[in-house]
Amino acid sequence: MSSSAHSWKLLCSLYLILSCLGYEKQGKMPPVMNPKVPIIWVLGGPGSGKGTQCDKIVEKYGFTHISTGDLLRHEVASKSDRGLALEATMKEGLLVTSEVVMELLAEKIKKEMNTAKGFLIDGYPREVEQGRQFEKEIGQCDLVLYFECKDETLISRLLHRAETSGREDDNAETIKKRLNTFHSHNDPIIQEFASKTKRVDAEGTVDAIFEQVVSSIDAISK
Repeated sequence: MSSSAHSWKLLCSLYLILSCLGYEKQGKMPPVMNPKVPIIWVLGGPGSGKGTQCDKIVEKYGFTHISTGDLLRHEVASKSDRGLALEATMKEGLLVTSEVVMELLAEKIKKEMNTAKGFLIDGYPREVEQGRQFEKEIGQCDLVLYFECKDETLISRLLHRAETSGREDDNAETIKKRLNTFHSHNDPIIQEFASKTKRVDAEGTVDAIFEQVVSSIDAISK
C-alpha cells in the first residue's frame, strides 16, 4: 500500500472514531472527502439534461454520480418519517431544507468515498448556504457545471417526459413552481462560485453539449 493510500485510510478511520464521539455535530469534523478526488457540482433547471450528461461523464471518467433528486425520491419511497415529510414538500414544488439534503448527501458520500475516482453532485447546491456548508464539512468543489436552457425548452422537455415517467412532479403547475424556485436560488449560487463555474449551452444536441463538458473537466484535470 502506498504512503498516500495508507494516510487516507487512517483519515477515514479517524473520521469514524470522531463521529462516534459526537464531534461531527459540534462542527469539529475535518472534511470527509479525499482532496485529490475531483468534486463537481452539476447545476441546471429541471429538464436541462444534467442526468444524461452525468451518465456520459461516468462512462468516460468513471466518476461517481450522486443525484440529490434521486436521493430524495429514494427516501420518499422508503416511507420513513423523513420520507413522508419530504413527499409533502416536493409535491408543493418547494425546496427541501438544507439540513436534510446535506444529511442524505453526506450519508451517500461516506459509503462511496473509499473507491470513487471523482464525484458528480447532480442538482447541488440549491442555495448558496448549501454550497458553503458542503465545502466546510465535506470538501472543496473543483468545478461547477451550469447547464443553461430556456424555460420554454425545459417545460417542453418535462411535459414530454411526463408521458412515460409517471412522476407526480412532472405536471405543468408543479413545473412552473419548480422553475420559479430554481431561478430565485440559482443566480446567487453562480455569482458566489463564479470562479469555479463553467456555463454550458444546453440547447444543442447531447453530443455537442458533452463536448463542452469534456473541455471543462479536462481543464481542471491538467
